[in-house]
Amino acid sequence: MSAEPPVTPARRKQVLRVLFISLLLDLISFTFILPLFPKLVEFYRNVETQNSGTTMARILYALNAYKNSFSKPINDRYDIVLLGGALGSLYSLCQAIASPVIGILSDRYGRRRALLCSMMGNIASVALWCAATDFRTFLASRVVGGLSEGNVQIAMAIATDISSDEDRGKTMAMVGVCFSIAFTFGPAMGAALANVTSVAANPFATAAGVSLLLIVTETVYLYFCLPETHLVKKPTTNGHTSPEKKPASVKRDRTNSHTILNLTHFAFILFFSGMEFSLPFMTYDLFSYGPKQSGQMLGYIGLVASLLQGSVTRRMKPLQVVQLGVVSAAVAFLLLSKVETERGLYAAATLLAVTSSTVVTGLNSLSSLEAGSEERGEKLGNHRSFGQVGRALGPLIFCSLYWWAGRDVAYMVGGAGMIGVCALVFGGLKAPRGLQNKTAAKVDGSTVKAA
Repeated sequence: MSAEPPVTPARRKQVLRVLFISLLLDLISFTFILPLFPKLVEFYRNVETQNSGTTMARILYALNAYKNSFSKPINDRYDIVLLGGALGSLYSLCQAIASPVIGILSDRYGRRRALLCSMMGNIASVALWCAATDFRTFLASRVVGGLSEGNVQIAMAIATDISSDEDRGKTMAMVGVCFSIAFTFGPAMGAALANVTSVAANPFATAAGVSLLLIVTETVYLYFCLPETHLVKKPTTNGHTSPEKKPASVKRDRTNSHTILNLTHFAFILFFSGMEFSLPFMTYDLFSYGPKQSGQMLGYIGLVASLLQGSVTRRMKPLQVVQLGVVSAAVAFLLLSKVETERGLYAAATLLAVTSSTVVTGLNSLSSLEAGSEERGEKLGNHRSFGQVGRALGPLIFCSLYWWAGRDVAYMVGGAGMIGVCALVFGGLKAPRGLQNKTAAKVDGSTVKAA
């Protein structure tokens, strides 16, 4: 079967530049809201709980019933955090539902069109946040945002379209760098904007407005600057598709099944997201950390992760990247189960930065390497969907264990789970055969065109 025509270096550089700038705008806008969740939920609680018929009042009633099921009393201080976590789980669940659909649409109609449609949904979501003077409207904004958020997965599909197998890990690391930079600076910017009140009925309208400006700017930029990287078959005048419009898909020399890759992604995110969500509880209990100290720690993790992705991760093979990350995560879990000092906490945070800069990037690379050109969007969408299911379930399961059995048991169980993920990675995943063959051919002096 004929191979896809190679992408010229100039074309690849152009597309990567557009992806990098657009992802930065998108992720910075996305991270604005993260440090605001406690205050957001507190604001709506104070406004709406006086009336038992409001959406917020009904949700808090169910939350209190859940809390009362624990043998260990849970301070009312955690109501806001628990509700923020529930909102995060809802958002992830919506993404899990939408990701495969968005992936299929990008395969069928092209990446550019699917991405621009996704951006329209994002604009609607942030616009609803700007107008959210009640909790029901804010909840609608999260649902719309979760169902339309396809930017990251389509960006990965585009990066795959323009990259050779040998460059895949390096290109995916670029996506990871965008995450690290955004999570280093975005939350701080969102917190600063939250101090500027422009609408009394919605004190977070300023942050929402700037977020909307970034999303609109990104959409306009993509419309004018992003070319299509995935050609699709177009109908001819007689109603039949024209086979010459798109070269035949390359038959992949598959090494790892997508089922194993997706289950690995789900298991990793399940444990890792649970730890992420419980970490502020632990630092508050042990060291009386407030938002400032927690923000500093998260900023440290983001900074170290971005440095690693720019210098180390991009030079490693995808499987090696995943192996390094899951081992670091397992050690970090076991360390967090016993940590008693801030020095120990930051040692664990350093290991978590290694994990943040490696595992998801490496798994995305492996998944893309096992997908043919006509199914990349679908396969990457399914892969992301499994991760989002894990992210929806992880905080609820892990934090329940944290309150039922205590910090030591929760993190030990999490560490054991991550050791299980390590066994899955080291025992179930292999370096892609096609990539091995091409590396060997280069050593022998042969010239091979990448798919």
